[in-house]
This record gives sequence, structure tokens and C-alpha cells, in this order.
Amino acid sequence: MRNMSGALARNMLAVGIRSALVGLSLTALSATALAQEPAATEDEDKTLEVVSVLGTRSTARSATDSAVPIDIINAEELRNQGATDVLDTLKVLVPSFNVSTIPIDDAATLIRPANLRGLPPDNTLILVNGKRRHRSAVITFLGHGLSDGSQGVDISVFPSLALDQVEVLRDGAAAQYGSDAIAGVINFGLKRLGEGGQLEIFGGQYYEGDGFAKQASGQVGFPLGAAGFGTLTAEWREADATSRSVQRDDAAAAIAAGYPNVPDPAQIWGSPEVKDDVKVVGNFGWKGENVEVYGFGNVSQRETEGGFYYRNPTTRGGVYSNDGGQTLLVGSPSGNTVCPTINLRDSAGNLIPYATVASQVAALPGDCFTFLELFTGGFTPRFGGKMEDVGFTGGIKGTWAGDWSWDLSGTYGNNDIEFSMVNTVNASLGPNQPAGLVFRPGSNEQTERMFNFDVHKAFEKFNLALGAELRNEEFKVGAGDTASTAIGPLTEEGFSIGSNGFPGFNALTAGSWDRDSWALYGDLEYYVTDQFLLAGAVRHENFDDFDSTTNWKLTGRYDINENFALRGALSTGFRAPTPGQANVSQVTTAFIDGELRDTATLPPTNAISAFYGAEPLTPEESQNASFGFVWDGGHWQFTADYYHIQVEDRIARSTDFTITDADRAALLAAGQTFAASLSRVGFFVNDFDTTTQGLDLVANFDTDHFGGETNYAVAFNWNDTEVDDFTPGIISEARIKKLEESLPGTKGYFSVRHDRGTWDVLVRLNYYGSWYEDHLDSDVVSIEDGGLPIYEGSAFTVDLETGWEWESGLYARIGAQNLFDKTPDDNPWGAAVAGAAYPVHSPYGFTGGFYYARVGWKF
Repeated sequence: MRNMSGALARNMLAVGIRSALVGLSLTALSATALAQEPAATEDEDKTLEVVSVLGTRSTARSATDSAVPIDIINAEELRNQGATDVLDTLKVLVPSFNVSTIPIDDAATLIRPANLRGLPPDNTLILVNGKRRHRSAVITFLGHGLSDGSQGVDISVFPSLALDQVEVLRDGAAAQYGSDAIAGVINFGLKRLGEGGQLEIFGGQYYEGDGFAKQASGQVGFPLGAAGFGTLTAEWREADATSRSVQRDDAAAAIAAGYPNVPDPAQIWGSPEVKDDVKVVGNFGWKGENVEVYGFGNVSQRETEGGFYYRNPTTRGGVYSNDGGQTLLVGSPSGNTVCPTINLRDSAGNLIPYATVASQVAALPGDCFTFLELFTGGFTPRFGGKMEDVGFTGGIKGTWAGDWSWDLSGTYGNNDIEFSMVNTVNASLGPNQPAGLVFRPGSNEQTERMFNFDVHKAFEKFNLALGAELRNEEFKVGAGDTASTAIGPLTEEGFSIGSNGFPGFNALTAGSWDRDSWALYGDLEYYVTDQFLLAGAVRHENFDDFDSTTNWKLTGRYDINENFALRGALSTGFRAPTPGQANVSQVTTAFIDGELRDTATLPPTNAISAFYGAEPLTPEESQNASFGFVWDGGHWQFTADYYHIQVEDRIARSTDFTITDADRAALLAAGQTFAASLSRVGFFVNDFDTTTQGLDLVANFDTDHFGGETNYAVAFNWNDTEVDDFTPGIISEARIKKLEESLPGTKGYFSVRHDRGTWDVLVRLNYYGSWYEDHLDSDVVSIEDGGLPIYEGSAFTVDLETGWEWESGLYARIGAQNLFDKTPDDNPWGAAVAGAAYPVHSPYGFTGGFYYARVGWKF
């Protein structure tokens, strides 16, 4: 399927919007919601911006009428800001949602992990038009502690122009929607236009003069017969890289010693470059007398490339030196020559001038080689990847026997990422490097297939919904090219194997794994009185690779009067380990203690992992409780909700275990020949338990201040996570601290939007509480033990946008995000360690202010 899906994506993107064979059911969560509505125009759709069907399979409700906390973000809010990525849009609109720029974190650079309510990305279920969205192919091995090992959904594949609204259910909902809905659910509702459209161009850059982003998007709606509609949206985007770096001390020392061609800065910390980010989304529907046919989906592709760690020409192990920089690593490709020793430092530990070293390199015998001949100033690899994503859902729904509604649908999703390393080497190959220093380390691919059948009936006092689901997940690891995995002729002389920085997946780690599951579920809502609603849900799900799980949810809402209501929920939840987490293998090879040794991440079912205590992964399990109140005074609304989430058996990668000589002998005796080359091993494990609690406050006030319509909005989140139990030696103390303190404990915003006819203005004040960073993931808490802790205080940023829209449909908007160019405090370890000017995991970023403009036409 990988080649088929990749070819399909390329072909569809080549012909553009017209080839997007996709479609829409506006709210597939409910079999009856809007079942009798005709295809809507854009003006008619505006009435839908205030209702949601999340958390219920009954009719849609407004956010203040719901029994659980829901944020409903309409299309106008999504687009009236400078972010071109939906992740960054949600970050400033949903206080409990966090995402940051991820520089130099392997695949997390390509698909950024996002966190809702302080939990990892795969604890939030993503829906599109009410149907489950497939995961990305990236397993985030480096996720700054909180997201380590997660495999979430890539939600950046949807252009904001395609979205009618985004609904964020801030409550556990696994009993209703299945695995992953521990922290909550985010539903992306796509536009459904039967006519008209929109064209727009966008441009912006950072105050520093870098990171220029340009974007062009278009949308068209058209009728399909007398009772159908089609909506097609396409977007193209590119963004230049940014750099917030200072020169590393070690690179400056090399320059002072005369080493030529040392980059300045040697290492780039910033947003990666985004090339040819193309997204196509389509929605289609046709309605008959008692039946509706629908379909929706996307095809997208982008290429991303970012910085990596600098390879110093005097110290880099396995490339330039294997004794900490005392002597130059010199080898004989033929193995027939004993090469002379070349000192890099004098007896006092100072670098010997390059001219002296270079003269000795020039005098080496012809069969001797050192990388100082090719890269006199060291080198900085570039890590990237090409992502292709395809997702389709199609179905048919209608009514039976007059008052039973039904919905039958099928979904296919595929996410494929081909990794690349540029400007690096496979050191063991010596001078025989691939053309252009381009390596293809391999690929990851996630494919999902799902079928659902739902029925619903509304009785006088209660609503009943029943359903069934069949689902298949498949995860593939594709082998890297020969250059990225080769064991070259200089291996035995201490030169490292594989593309330096990200070795290719070899034949032992490549493979395909899948899993089947089925589920039965039911929802019941009962109006005890006109003021008192009780609801319950239960879901039984069976997986073919571990036992079944049954989860439940109870929800209640009591309307004390027409303005004030109490609400609350109790539920259990789960997250099933993905086939990728349960089966992935990744091996890094290095020359250790004079021998070729592998450090491996192995499946927990592997016999070597089991030797160190690994067991097959089981689901994470949760207990959720929430309660709060709603005040709806007409012109102003206020909600407050407390939540308490206990998660047991959370999945994480273990620490590495060193394989001793005695261990190796025992493993070899048991027939585990792979252990002969291993030095260290780690694996995924269900190891620790956490408790997360918090408070969400949301308020809105509409007035006619200042001669126009004015809206005041405030939202605030307090979130606290504590690790209740873990196994020392499996999970480190540093990981615990990152889990508990790496996100701001408090976050919120206050915005004022004023609308006066053709002109409007928006001002938003964003607040971020204090946070902690384990810089460079040193995995050590204290400075004395070699840790690099950073404690950053609270901060405010300001966003400003204003715009004009005329009766002709033309509009123009200008604005600035982070208007006053706020950045974190200077990195105390900046020049001394890796050259980052600021803490790199700042929740509000570290690139400073961004100004932008957009011009468009609605027709």
C-alpha cells in the first residue's frame, strides 16, 4: 500500500483541486443532526458556528448548553491571526493546548507534538467531521520528556480556509469514541459550500528579517444536482528557516586555532525550512428523500528540512577523533597501512594551530585518510523528510421506519514520511561518500482502515444510540539506502557506521506490523426532568494483540434556571499502544571499547528485552472526573470546569541497559545471536502513573461599545501533573521533572474584538506561566551531575490585527503576532554548549515578533 498511496498523493496533487475525490458529512457524529438540511451557502453556515455534537450522539447543542466543556472556534477566529499552521492557531485560542517549535529533535521536527491538558499528543483523539483521523507515521523518540515515545496525529495537513469550525471537547471520552480520548477530543469541521468561494494570498516574516512565509489558497463551492454540494479547498505554502543562534565556544576555539571554513554560527537553532507544502481538501454530499451520501478527505504533501548538531573537526567521535580530541582519527581504507598519529592538542590541552596539523595531514601516506581532508571546519548535517498524507471517508446515512436514523461509513488513511540527511557522512566509507552528501535513511508509514455503523432513535424522554466499529492499523519501517546503512572499510579502525546523526534503518529493523480491533458501543441520554439531564456511555473494544477493554462514562447537567447550570462527568478511558510502539526497532551502531557495538531500541516482546524485564505492552488506563458550572446571561457567558485525570501504566521508553559480558553469554546460550553485537538496549514499557488536575475558565461578553459591536473574551487554564509511581532505573528522575514542570502551570488570554461595518480590529494579550527546560535533554537534573536546567519565569505577549472587508468581497488584513518581540531570557548554556541563544522549548516560541498581511476576495 505504501507505493500505491504515495503514487496516489503525487498524482492527485499534480492535477490540483479538480482531482480531489473526497467529500463531506457535516456532522457524522450524529446520525440525525442536520439530516434534513439542504446544502448550505456560506451565509447559512454561519449559524452552525455556535453548535457542536461532540460528547453526544443526539442533536447538536451550543457550548453553553452542553453537559461537558467544549470550545467552539469558528472560521473567523481561526483565520484572523498570523499563524499559517493550525497548531499555532489553536495554541493561542485554547489555553490548555500547548505546542512549540521543535528544533533538532529528529522526527519531532517534521510533525510537532501538541499537548492538551498536559498529556502527550496520543492522549487526544482527533476527528474530522466526527470520524477518527489516522495517526502520523512519526514516533516521537525525542519529545522533551512529556511527548517522548508518542505517536499522535498530524493536524497541520488541513488549511484553515477549509475549516468551518474546530470543536475542542475538554473531557475524557474514550467510552464514546475509543482509544486515545483520555485528555479530550478535537473535531475539525469542514466547510460545505454549494456556491461561491474565496481566493487569498498571505505573506509575513519575523522582526529579525528571516522566516519569510508565503501562502496562496483558494476555495470553490458548487452544486451537485438539485440536492447536493461540493466544496474544494487548496493551499500552497513555503516558509524560510529561522535562526536564533550564537557561536559555540568550541567552534570559536577552532576558528582561533586557524581552522578554515568553520560555520558562524556553527549550529542553527530555529524553525525548519518548509518547502512545497501543498494541501487539497474536498467535501461532497448528496441528499435524497430518506438517504444522504457523503464523503470527505484530503491529499497533502510537504518537505521539511532543519538543522542538526555541529560536528567539530577536533572532537567529533567516530569522525574526527576517538580519544576526546587528543589525536586525529586517521584510518587506512585498505587496512594495509599503519598510519601515523597526529596530535590535535598540546600537553596543556590547547588546540595545536591548524597550519601545524594540516602539514602533517598533507604528509600522510596515500593509503591513509582523515575527514579533515574533506571538511576542514567540521560540518553541520541537515535533517529533513518528505511527508505525504492521504485520508478519505465515505458513507451513506438516512432514516428507517420513520424515526430510526442510521449511518454506515468507511475510512482510509495513510501517512508516509521518507527521511533524509544532507551534508553529513557515513564515516566508515571514508572518502567514498554519496553524491551531494545526500542520504536516505528510510521511511515510516502508518495506514489505517475503519468501518462504522451507527443507529439512533429519539424518544420522548431519552435518546438512544448504538454502534459498531471495525478497525485495522498497520505500521511499516522502510529500509534506508545503502550509503545510510553501509558498514564501510574503515569500520574496524573506529569510524562510525551509518549516516552520521540518523543512521538508516537496516534489514533487521525494517518490517511491517498490523493490528485488528472491533468495538461495540452505546449511548443513552435521559431527561429526568426538563431541567435535569443524565447521560451514560459504554464501549467494549477487542484487540487481536492483547485483551479486551470496557469503558464507561456518566454525565449530568442540571439547569437551576434559564441562566445558570451545573455539570459534571465521571469516566474511565484507555489508550492502546500503537503497532509502531509495540514493534519498532531502531539500532545505532558505534565503535565502543575497541569493538563494533549496537545500541538498540527493541520491541518489548523481543527475547533480549524480556531478559531485562520487558513485558508486552498493555493499554494505558485512565479515570477522569470533572465538574463545573455555566452562566449564560445572553450578552455574556461564563464557564468554569475542574478536571482530575489519573493515568496508570503510561507508556515510555526505558532507560538503556548495558549488556555485560555475563549477560551476553547467557543470551547467546539461549540462542539470541543478535546480542553478540549489542552494547546497550532499551524498550517501550508501561511503567509510570500520573495524576493531572486543572481548572478551565472561559468568559465572553458582547457589547455595543465604541460605536460598533465589541466582544471581550478571556480564557484561563491551570494545570498540574504529578508522577505518582515509577520504577527507578526504568524512568529517570530527569524525565519525571520534565513531565511535571516542562509546561506552564498557568496559561491564558484576554482579547478584545471591535467590529464597525467594513472595519474591525482585534487585540489579544497572551499569558504564559513559569516553566522548566532540561536543555538539550541532558537527562540529568542537577548542574553538579552535568545537567543543564533552565528555569524560565512567566511572560506576556500581545497580538494585534486589523482589517477591512468591502461589499465587493475584497478584503485586506494586516497584523503582528508577538507585537513587542518578546523572547525568553538568554540561554545560560548558549555559547558554552550548543549555540542556542534562548531556551529551545519555550511555550511561546523563541523567534520573536512576526508581522504579516493577507489580501483576498470572496465571491
